[in-house]
Amino acid sequence: MSLPDRPAARKPRRLGLILPWLALVLLAGGWSAAWFKLKAEAVARMDAAVAGMRTQGYQVSWDQRTVGGFPFRLDVNLTAPRIAEPSGWALAAPVVKSEAWIYRLDQWVMVLPAGLTLTRPQGGDVLVRADALRASLGGLDQRPPRLSVEGAGLRFDPAAGGAPYFLQSAERLELHLRPGPDNQGGMLFRVDGARLRLEGLPARVAQGRPVSLMWDLALSRMSELSGANWPAAVRRWRNAGGVITVRAAEIRGGDALLAGSGGPLTVGPDGRLEGEMKAALKEAKSGTTALSGQVSLKDGRVVLGPLDVGPSPRLY
Repeated sequence: MSLPDRPAARKPRRLGLILPWLALVLLAGGWSAAWFKLKAEAVARMDAAVAGMRTQGYQVSWDQRTVGGFPFRLDVNLTAPRIAEPSGWALAAPVVKSEAWIYRLDQWVMVLPAGLTLTRPQGGDVLVRADALRASLGGLDQRPPRLSVEGAGLRFDPAAGGAPYFLQSAERLELHLRPGPDNQGGMLFRVDGARLRLEGLPARVAQGRPVSLMWDLALSRMSELSGANWPAAVRRWRNAGGVITVRAAEIRGGDALLAGSGGPLTVGPDGRLEGEMKAALKEAKSGTTALSGQVSLKDGRVVLGPLDVGPSPRLY
C-alpha cells in the first residue's frame, strides 16, 4: 500500500531573524549619534567656560586637545595646559588626562602622569613630581565645588633661582573641598611622611624627622569667595564676614604631637590668619599633655603661652 505524499515544508520566515539585528543596528546608530552630540556639547561648554575665564583676566591655554572615549565615556586629554590667574598664581602640566561617564558629565576624574608646575607670584616655579597624582572635580555650580586631590611619592623642587617651598617631599598628600549647609564649605588637608621647612615649635616637634600634618576646616560665607584674582576674592570674603573654624589641626613628628582646634580665624591685611584657638603639646604615643593653652595668631606669628610656634599660615 502506498502512503500519501507529505506536504512540502514551508520556507522559514526570515522576518523573525532580521528584526533583532535591525533593532540592534538602530540602537547602535542612535547611541553613536547621541555620543557625538554629547561630545560636541561638552567641547562647546568647555570653550565657553574658557572664554568666560579669559574675560575675567585668566590665562588659559593648551597645545593640543583630543576628545574620545566612545561609547560609554568622554575622555579629554590636554597637552601642555596652563591656567594663570591675574595675581600671578598659575598651574601648568605636560599632560592632563581626564574622563567622565556619559551619564555623569558633572563628575570628572583627572590624572597628571608627568606631574605639574606651580607658579607663585613671589618665589617662582615649583616643580611637582609624583609616583601618582590624580584629582576629581564635580559640582561646578556649587561653592566650593567638590574637589579632591590625591598624590603619592611627591617631590617639590623649586626651579632654578626660585625660593624654597614649604614642602620638600611627602609620601602621601590629600586635599578635599566639599560644599556644606548654610553657605559653608569644608576643607581637609593632610600630608603623611612629609619633609617640611619648619621653624619654631613645629621644628622642635618634628626633630628633623618626617612629619604628618592635618588641617580640618569649616569656612563660612562661601558664596562671597569670588573676585578678579585670588587675593581679591579672599579680601572680599573677609570683608563680608567670612571666617574659618578649625575643627581639628595637628602636626605629628618624632615623639611629639601638637594639636589644636577652635577659632574663629580671620584673614589679616597681609593674607595671614589671625585669631585664637586652643592647642596642646602631647607625647605622641601615650597622649600625655606636656603643655596646653590658648594659641594666638597675631602680627604674622603663632604664639602658645610663652612659646613662639612659628609664622601664621598665609592664604595669599
